[in-house]
Amino acid sequence: MAQTADKPRRGKARETAPDKDLLLHAYHDMLLIRRFEEKAGQLYGMGLIGGFCHLYIGQEAVVVGMQMAIGPGDQVITSYRDHGHMLATGMDPRGVMAELTGRAGGYSHGKGGSMHMFSKKTNFFGGHGIVGAQVSLGLGLGFSDWYRGNDRVALTYFGEGASNQGQVFESFNLAALMKLPVVFIIENNKYGMGTSVERASASHDLSKNGAAWGIPGMQVDGMDALAVREAGLAAVAACRAGKGPYLLEMKTYRYRGHSMSDPARYRTREEVQMMRTQHDCIEGARHKLEMLGVSEDEFKRIDDEIKALVQEAADFAQTSPEPDPAELYTDVLVEG
Repeated sequence: MAQTADKPRRGKARETAPDKDLLLHAYHDMLLIRRFEEKAGQLYGMGLIGGFCHLYIGQEAVVVGMQMAIGPGDQVITSYRDHGHMLATGMDPRGVMAELTGRAGGYSHGKGGSMHMFSKKTNFFGGHGIVGAQVSLGLGLGFSDWYRGNDRVALTYFGEGASNQGQVFESFNLAALMKLPVVFIIENNKYGMGTSVERASASHDLSKNGAAWGIPGMQVDGMDALAVREAGLAAVAACRAGKGPYLLEMKTYRYRGHSMSDPARYRTREEVQMMRTQHDCIEGARHKLEMLGVSEDEFKRIDDEIKALVQEAADFAQTSPEPDPAELYTDVLVEG
């Protein structure tokens, strides 16, 4: 896509940076995702985004922390709640927003929408609408790395609602059998569609779901980007050392409904407000940065920069032309 430019974001070079620098980086990227998703929600309400739209608001620390734990060439694949993952890997906000609005300047030229964007440059292998399907695809990425012997790792994200799908356990088995370099990441935001995990899963510690195959697991505070990064570094190091797959259960929370059409009546306003006020990943990072001496002027500079980026993305999306009808016949067949 000529109009946008991917900027791969990887964390290996930051491993020796001071906590203040790491936290500032995390704060910036989490705030970018939050403001982008808020703007996407506004555009959806205006009728400018069609189809499904699953927002990542509340879960930003998970993907930002994991991106700080991987290196060049490592791959990312996830489910349909994917805009945050795109931005964290370095995909251009303009191209993402343009695709959401079905415009030619989007990553799939306006033909894919929310769930069908990819970036070869940033090694983002898409969001996928079939629940749990991306886990098998992520396994394939790990198999490719193992086959090539290239020392890369595949991050494979899925939700707690997908964690009991049959293909997930099949993927665990093969990954463990072949010691494939896959980090399985369960983003446990407590509600799959509209059902709480307590009602849907007999397992109440999802980090142990790979134990039958000898896959080590860890529960992580998914509302703390640096805690995520620390756990991610351990998991990625194990994969690179040839020890096989690793499972991380990120304890997180989404503030909005499952999708934009979900009124989320299965939980109380008080529960959501408690999470917002007591456990928000961005506010928590800001408080720590204030304790480390970051000034109000610096926070304002970051906020202004991100507001401008998001507004530019929204403007680009609304002014980019709609796809030419001829696009219906492109990208549908590859001849060997």
